Amino acid sequence: MTAPRADLRSPSFPTEAAAGADLPSPQVLRGALGRFATGVSIITCLDATGARVGLTANSFSALSLEPPLVLWSLRKVSPSLPAFEAAAHFAVNVLAETQVELSRRFASPQPGERKFDEGAWSAGLGGAPVLAGCAAVFECERVAAHEGGDHRLFIGRVCRLADIATAPLLFQGGRYHMLGEVL
Repeated sequence: MTAPRADLRSPSFPTEAAAGADLPSPQVLRGALGRFATGVSIITCLDATGARVGLTANSFSALSLEPPLVLWSLRKVSPSLPAFEAAAHFAVNVLAETQVELSRRFASPQPGERKFDEGAWSAGLGGAPVLAGCAAVFECERVAAHEGGDHRLFIGRVCRLADIATAPLLFQGGRYHMLGEVL
């Protein structure tokens, strides 16, 4: 016996004709995108003065294995944008389940250097701050930046990485999750 198939034309799913008629509002799109679970990372670099810059992001993704490329995106209105546009290197610190508070800290609008008062940080490639205890760290050389709607896409070549056997922090539906447990 086969499992029943979901009817994609049920009232909760628009038909092709209806879907093409109007674009979804940013709020509706954000809600639907929130159904996709992602990892949580703190992406870091040094600005032109050598100050550490970091922010919480869940827009990180693999791009290519050969060559080893990753990508992430940042809103064009972010005050951190000029630092990342000028930086030759950045680090993607993929957070572990135990690092929820660091994620919240780096998602806040507090001044840049004060964000680094918590956590064990060291200088990675090009000085980009690297956080100890993460599920993974990707130290990257920026190879490209592209326009993408209201975001800027950054592509980096992975030069060094660390991979620790610990559970990652997840984000879905506007909330942090552990594997199997909502925080």
